[in-house]
Amino acid sequence: MLKKLTLTLATALVSAVGVAQNQFEWKQASGNGYTYKFVSNDPTKARFYTLKNGLTVILSPTKKDPRIQAYIAVKAGSKTDPSTNTGLAHYLEHMLFKGTDKYGSLDWAKEKVELDKIDALYEKYNQSKDSTERKNIYKEIDKVSGEASKYAIANEYDKLMTAMGAQGTNAFTSFEQTVYTDDVPSSSLDKYLAVQAERFRNPVLRIFHTELEAVYEEKNRTLDNDGRKVFENLFASLFKNHNYGLQTTIGTVEHLKNPSLVEIRKYFHKYYVPNNMGVILSGDFNPDEVIAKIDKAFAYMQAKPIDKYTFKPEAPITAPIIQEITGPDAENITIGYRLPGNKDKDALLADLVGQVLTNGKAGLLDLNLVKKQRLLRASAFTYTLIDHGILYLSAAPTNGQTLEEAKSLVLAEIENLKKGNFDDNLITSIINNIKKSKIYETEKYADRASTLMDAFTSELDWKDQVAYVNDLSKIKKEDIVAFANKYLGENYVAILKRKGENQNKVKIEKPQITPVETNADKQSDFLKQINAMPSNASAPVFLDYDKDIQKSKLGNAEVLYVANKDNDIFRLKYRYKIGSLNDLKQSLASQYIQFLGTDKMTAEEISKAFYKIACSFTITTGEEFTTVNIEGLQENFENAIKLYEEVISNVKADDVALKALKARIAKSRKDNKANKGAILQGLTSIAMYGPKNKFNNSLSNAELEALTAQELMDRIKNLNNYEQTVVYYGPTPLKTLVSQLQAFHKVPTTFTATPAAKEFKQIAQTSNQVLFTDYDMVQAETRWIRNTETFDPNKNTIVNVFNNYFGGGMGSLVFQTIRESKALAYSTFGFYVAPQKKEDQYYMMSYVGSQADKFNEATVAMNELLTKLPEVPANLDLAKIQVKKDIQTERITQDNIIFNYLNAKQLGLKEDARKKLYASVDGIAMTDLKDFHKNYFSEKPYTYAIVASEKKVAMDDMKKLGEVKKITLEEIFGY
Repeated sequence: MLKKLTLTLATALVSAVGVAQNQFEWKQASGNGYTYKFVSNDPTKARFYTLKNGLTVILSPTKKDPRIQAYIAVKAGSKTDPSTNTGLAHYLEHMLFKGTDKYGSLDWAKEKVELDKIDALYEKYNQSKDSTERKNIYKEIDKVSGEASKYAIANEYDKLMTAMGAQGTNAFTSFEQTVYTDDVPSSSLDKYLAVQAERFRNPVLRIFHTELEAVYEEKNRTLDNDGRKVFENLFASLFKNHNYGLQTTIGTVEHLKNPSLVEIRKYFHKYYVPNNMGVILSGDFNPDEVIAKIDKAFAYMQAKPIDKYTFKPEAPITAPIIQEITGPDAENITIGYRLPGNKDKDALLADLVGQVLTNGKAGLLDLNLVKKQRLLRASAFTYTLIDHGILYLSAAPTNGQTLEEAKSLVLAEIENLKKGNFDDNLITSIINNIKKSKIYETEKYADRASTLMDAFTSELDWKDQVAYVNDLSKIKKEDIVAFANKYLGENYVAILKRKGENQNKVKIEKPQITPVETNADKQSDFLKQINAMPSNASAPVFLDYDKDIQKSKLGNAEVLYVANKDNDIFRLKYRYKIGSLNDLKQSLASQYIQFLGTDKMTAEEISKAFYKIACSFTITTGEEFTTVNIEGLQENFENAIKLYEEVISNVKADDVALKALKARIAKSRKDNKANKGAILQGLTSIAMYGPKNKFNNSLSNAELEALTAQELMDRIKNLNNYEQTVVYYGPTPLKTLVSQLQAFHKVPTTFTATPAAKEFKQIAQTSNQVLFTDYDMVQAETRWIRNTETFDPNKNTIVNVFNNYFGGGMGSLVFQTIRESKALAYSTFGFYVAPQKKEDQYYMMSYVGSQADKFNEATVAMNELLTKLPEVPANLDLAKIQVKKDIQTERITQDNIIFNYLNAKQLGLKEDARKKLYASVDGIAMTDLKDFHKNYFSEKPYTYAIVASEKKVAMDDMKKLGEVKKITLEEIFGY
């Protein structure tokens, strides 16, 4: 474990870290006939194996949860895409979910004949330039694909994983990695390894044209994403000779239109070889046993030479490069400096530079720009890749500011960095906080696996990662200043993202696709063999609120306590019964305090004081509660709570800060109106509650402008007088905790009555209705909303099974039909959402994000599913298995135990709801699902919330769904 921190003096930590100069070393050991390497004093206890065929295996055992986070990582991404086939690594990633000749197929011999025809047609299509000929070829591809799909079983990979209780089944591709991820029960590890070994043996590129259409959809979504455009433009401007800038991960429109299955296979055989791959596992297992199983499973793989990616050096940037892009989102500024790659001696310094600029609390941007409200937001971080790095700065102007002014403010902080205008002890404070974050990083098996996987694909020496904090402690202020002056001059790229009409009108037009067979009710022999493999399921562990939570009193306040037996982290919360539904100004008071000082300390000094002791405090106001959250290292517990109480008791009003806060809020409101996600959420709230709803429950602009500092100060000072609950997770015994709190936190003998809460009742959908807001975009975002009835604990089981069956993961009816079979959307789902309070109602929310020209087909497809529930008995079995296995392996721990209890109380429950769910899930039959669907969804009216461009989605098409109401931004947001 990491050594306990000593933080009484800033220098004490650095000297303590510095003592351990030689504590991190590579060592070698053996177990079960396998030799492995490990790093001494590694908190992850990771073992590094290299098998005979070159496959890297990294194992990090921890027994807290009966699960394993598993990654299979390939050191190949868009950087190694052929220049003639950009996006190839990414769509190969998609195809690795389609199966092999052993699974995903009903009759491989017959299917292969059709797939070979498709291969040849795509090569012909790829080479043709004649538009008429291309359309004819694609019609033939569509026709043959339909024939081939008769022999295919769509998404059998997901069914295999679901049956073994996997979670988070997915994959991702970036510049230098393609990674396949699953979180599996420990008892299913043998099944997982058998499936993965088969998965990479001989992947079959089946159901290709519908999956490629999903990639088209993904590409079109990026064309609607201003942030993505800024990112790609920045990299293209910084890197003229390297594939970081020359090509994007998702590829060009032209290349996506002209795929080559031959090139995909070439790429697979070139890079998906054992000496270029890693299997990374963290969780509950015996590494001596597991390494033998992995070796046996992947022994068939054969090593091949891998050509190292080469590139020409970049020419120096000698003057600022200024680029502009426009789009409907709010304006912002992004600045990038080119830095060395992650092997360079300055890479460690680059990381620290990013932290000095912004760490969320005490960086130059944090204190000088955000805390002083000179910008709406500002941040910096280092994006370090193998060959190059970037110092990535971004900022948003506040009200009345130009992008040029925001840019100047950010660059002024770069000058402060270069001049050394920052506290001498800031580096020590950063190290303290990084060490705390490392404790968090090793707490959970999933975080361990992620960190190890990233180090592998980034080709980093794990010893350096373990020694990271120790190495950082050797860096001095003069090193930071020298680095800044070396790399951060007039050699930057600035992207000015302005609000305006989207100039990038390019989109991938939809091809004509005939829905393919999914054979959802069929199973391959391979799937049956995997399911038949023995596995000893973990026994579920349910919460006993009386035993798992200790309770005490702090005056009139209840104390809820769970002990931290793992490390020295504490989390303390004061949960006050006052929220925005009681008082809209309370949430503004919670925002205001972060910009205020006391009679002895400025707001900036308060931030630095907390950051110095690796602690923090925040105040947030939700609908019903305002919560003070104080967290950090237990040895600084008293210092942290004392500092908080001093701040809250002595905070002083500041009219200048209030004026700046009002400007920030005004700008945020303006930005919200330019955010399609916020617009869709607002439409959803109107659909659920009517014109006056929770989303637009806010002060008017006039009320905001009239707000006084005294009104907010009254709320800050009165906060502790409300009914409150104290929540604590940490290593201090309960009795000691209460004693410590009594000395600093004074609970009143009588609580102030909480103002009555404003009520918003969910409305009944009596007829089909469309709520539409126009937005300049390529896609169309559509939600279906229907409120039903108030909470019923007896429906918990059917709701959970239905959601898994109908609209959950990749094996659900919604995904299989709308994306897999009909290629109508990249993202789609459908859930029956349970309320958080017993008096609230359930509601149905379905969603399709499709190209605008697929709007009609996509809405028809979802409505068909909502009208008639397809019967797939095998999928029902999977849905029930998933529910059971999730419960068997879920361990609710730490302060999550307390929040589970508090949530249960709001629903009127006295015990862990999973207990009854687990006992009853096997009794759910198809007739139950059909009755549930009939009673709540079929032939029922819905409200459609639609965000799209009225130039691309015709009003007449929306009228087919119901009465159309065009909703203004003022109606949505209430200001």
